[in-house]
Amino acid sequence: MSASGKKHGCRWRRDWVLFWLSCLLVNSSDETPFENCTRNSSSPSVARESFFNYKTSVVENEYIVVFNGYYTTSARDGYVMSALALSSDNSWKIIPRHNPASDYPSDFSLVKLKGDTSSGVDSLKRHPKVRSVTPQKRVERFLKSIEVKEDELKKESERDADADCAEQDVGCWSQVWSARRTTRSSLALSHSLIQSQLRHNPGRRILRSVPRQIVHVLQADVLWSMGHTGDGVKVAIFDTGLPKNHPHFRKVMDRTNWTEEKTLDDGLGHGTFVAGVVASSRECLGFAPDAELHIFRVFTNSQVSYTSWFLDAFNYAILKKVSVLNLSIGGPDFMDQPFVDKVWELTANGVVMVSAIGNDGPLYGTLNNPADQMDVIGVGGINFEDHIARFSSRGMTTWELPGGYGRVKPDVVTYGSGVRGSSLKGGCRSLSGTSVASPVVAGAVSLLLSAVKHRGNSVNPASVKQALMASARRLPGFNIFEQGQGKLDLIKAYQILSNYKPQASLSPAYIDLTECPYMWPYCTQPLYYGGMPTIVNITILNGMGVTGQIEGKPTWHPYLPQNGDYIQVEFSYSSVLWPWSGYLAVVITPAKKAESWEGIAQGHVSLTVISPPQESDIEPRRSTIKLPVRVKIIPTPPRSKRLLWDQFHNLRYPSGYFPRDNLKMRNDPLDWNGDHIHTNFKDMYMHLRNAGYFVEVLGAPFTCFDATKYNTLLLVDSEEEYFAEEVTKLREDVEERGLSVIVVGDWFNVPVMRKIKFYDENTRQWWMPDTGGVNVPAINSLLSHWNMAFSDQVYEGEFTIGDNKVLYSSGTSIASFPNDGLVIKEKLNHQGNEVVTGETKAEEDVAILGLYQVPGPQSGRIVLYGDSNCLDNAHMEKDCFWLLDLLIDFTANRVLSPVLKDLSSGPPKHSESVPERMDGNHLHKYSKVLDATQLGAIETVPLPDCPKQAWSKPEPLNITAPENLHKQRWLLSVNLDQLPVIVPRHVQRVAPYPDVADSDPDELPAVNMSVLSTLPMYVVFFSTLIVVYCAVLSCRAHRKPRAKKHKPKPQRMTVTRTKLPYV
Repeated sequence: MSASGKKHGCRWRRDWVLFWLSCLLVNSSDETPFENCTRNSSSPSVARESFFNYKTSVVENEYIVVFNGYYTTSARDGYVMSALALSSDNSWKIIPRHNPASDYPSDFSLVKLKGDTSSGVDSLKRHPKVRSVTPQKRVERFLKSIEVKEDELKKESERDADADCAEQDVGCWSQVWSARRTTRSSLALSHSLIQSQLRHNPGRRILRSVPRQIVHVLQADVLWSMGHTGDGVKVAIFDTGLPKNHPHFRKVMDRTNWTEEKTLDDGLGHGTFVAGVVASSRECLGFAPDAELHIFRVFTNSQVSYTSWFLDAFNYAILKKVSVLNLSIGGPDFMDQPFVDKVWELTANGVVMVSAIGNDGPLYGTLNNPADQMDVIGVGGINFEDHIARFSSRGMTTWELPGGYGRVKPDVVTYGSGVRGSSLKGGCRSLSGTSVASPVVAGAVSLLLSAVKHRGNSVNPASVKQALMASARRLPGFNIFEQGQGKLDLIKAYQILSNYKPQASLSPAYIDLTECPYMWPYCTQPLYYGGMPTIVNITILNGMGVTGQIEGKPTWHPYLPQNGDYIQVEFSYSSVLWPWSGYLAVVITPAKKAESWEGIAQGHVSLTVISPPQESDIEPRRSTIKLPVRVKIIPTPPRSKRLLWDQFHNLRYPSGYFPRDNLKMRNDPLDWNGDHIHTNFKDMYMHLRNAGYFVEVLGAPFTCFDATKYNTLLLVDSEEEYFAEEVTKLREDVEERGLSVIVVGDWFNVPVMRKIKFYDENTRQWWMPDTGGVNVPAINSLLSHWNMAFSDQVYEGEFTIGDNKVLYSSGTSIASFPNDGLVIKEKLNHQGNEVVTGETKAEEDVAILGLYQVPGPQSGRIVLYGDSNCLDNAHMEKDCFWLLDLLIDFTANRVLSPVLKDLSSGPPKHSESVPERMDGNHLHKYSKVLDATQLGAIETVPLPDCPKQAWSKPEPLNITAPENLHKQRWLLSVNLDQLPVIVPRHVQRVAPYPDVADSDPDELPAVNMSVLSTLPMYVVFFSTLIVVYCAVLSCRAHRKPRAKKHKPKPQRMTVTRTKLPYV
């Protein structure tokens, strides 16, 4: 071989060594190590990215008729027939349901009405045996997998995949939107999300390895070594099914199909993975390998499901007396009443329900149902760095808005990034999402139940949830709406359940408005006299029985030595605790004596929960609970620093179709985050707090606040109508009491609203928006006294104000404004024209911002801005908090920025038209202002009374309490530090079955990773470098051409320098 040939051959061998080495180092798949490696290194790297899209709808003319009890099929049919016999609609049909529950009594029927359905629905509702009539709902999931080149990944991460509709044809606006689900859907993510969320944890650190066995991380083998493996526990998996005779499972007791497809198998793999995390006995081990699996196939291979399928399957689960039910699914519709009621019924029958909270993080207010219900264990996700996963949804719950305040969720968090579970055809795979975290908890619960079977009925859905929350380990640096009570601790939960005594508990177990960051957002703003009361919603868990109540009333005990008499407390609470739970709303405000005082006030709330006698009890069960309270009080701030956020006029999904404010975000068009300063306006709130402003929330009409206390009222993204009394009150507040108003609008255009309606090809059902981004006609009526109005045009684009770039996303323009006001105009794209006609055109002199000093010595100021997307975290591309600072400086201090003053360009164009309300909208169905009985007319209900606080009579105590409530308070009346140590934290690895080898024997039980634990990795790495170095030396030696043989000539000896080879 020539020297050249040897040279290239050696280079070939070296390249292959490096190539295969790189594959070994970076490939993390559990399949063949080299299956994704290609020889052609010049071709661009290609990855496959998977994601879910959703299409949801209400099924046309199909209704779920819920009865007051369980009846046979013939009895239910008779009730429907008698109800519809009096209806003018004679065309109807009872839809038969062919599934395993058909042979048993049921509490609902599925009825299809034809023609005008209103008469038939009314007739059904009037029947004495009928409890409710609701539309049947349908959800489709689309799992897409696309090839993405490496150089495109970065570009794709910087923009929304569906953001730019302008480059497509006009049909992209009128097609079926890939809408955010309105019913249940899977909550799994592609593996690529693991890396994306890790980028949000900057800084150098020792990385923890991704474990091969999640069960070892949470020390399930500790309980295995004690002989507990889930035996005797029935676990229901509601998902996509399970293949027959899968090698990972030993006790598949039942596989049922609730879909219209004639198969029991899993065609997608999601259900198999979830079942594997719970109960796999081979390779990727599950927590409870001896648990009895009951597989419920509720999604088709096309990923379609209906509410009625779930209701039948839930009834069957009750009949089968399952112990644990995992739901790795969810949706924002907590007003899907048949579904919510059935979940309550399940837990009331002793089923421990575990559900994923959703993958809509890091946005707040994105909890999914049923995980947001009090009786369900709602699970969030973390990664193996013990950081909250970016995808994991955050609290608070939005059921209580706009008048109250949300509850704390999730309940606990656990690993949900890169978890290994069973693959469809055997072997293992990794998935991420809260649908992964949910079966981790469900498997842990199954294992726990098998370990405490001797405790009998004292172990129930409430006590299990109490134990998980009381034993959870708090993660530092994350707040309560991110982590709930903290990270799952399986061993401590076992210790608590083993020593559990039936009792009631509270979550959170204390109120400390000074503890940051855990008690965010409560800890971000101190209390002061005259401010809107602070509401903290507490969940009551009743481990004594499925039903109970609060005996008497809760009592407030101020601690006199710790200034407890400086605050007043009021309560509202559940009249009945069912099932297993209820709420306690604690309303706190400083007393008059604290008007000029600063300090910390402490005390506690006491309440007694009673439940009916259980088992051998004679007397009712009682449990007295203490809720420590600690707040910081400051003197009342000056008026110039106080802002009032209008929450009362914000509406959200469910159940009306309130569209997103940014029309380009077609993959998530529903406005469902509550529009609260602690949900999707969180960053704006924190910016205002950091700027020194105090932000209060108005959950009542304008007639219920004292305008002399506030400098500015913020009306942002309002969808609600206004009472006539509110219009009058606001005018008086501005002109006579010096109140200023900042109104931030969004688009409202009837042709656009008709264009973006939902349409389902299969059900032929249209779903029309109830408003635009905001209710511009209502806002214009509110501002008409000052000759101000927004237009019906929709604009988007970029411009600069001073040195700041501004993004305008589906905003509106100002149609009219006082001539002596300041108006700023910009050149923008006419997005409304693009949506309706498909033509893109630019508009000059679009009025976007107006500032006005109302005439009068005591009058306030009014500001109009046409787009809220730069304040809203939901789809924020670039914030405009700096602009908000300038506007508040104008309204609060009468300071007009030179930057804004120099841009003033005269009144708006006269060609801008104002919108009218859309005919046939259904806003009256969801409005707190409109009269639902007055169809086609804007008629309001009577103005409601303002909330009146009935402060609890205090019972002072001359005692003190520790300042650190967290260290001194436990969720249950059990001191965790005094519990006996059941087992050591580190134990000999024990496989669940003697004949199954542990595929990961050297994995540490705990995730804490020291430098020593990485030593083998470094040894392998440096050894590989030495091998490569030697290979290169060998190549260089062989590459040197051999000299021809000849007789040496005598010559003088010389000293030569030899170059050492290098790499």
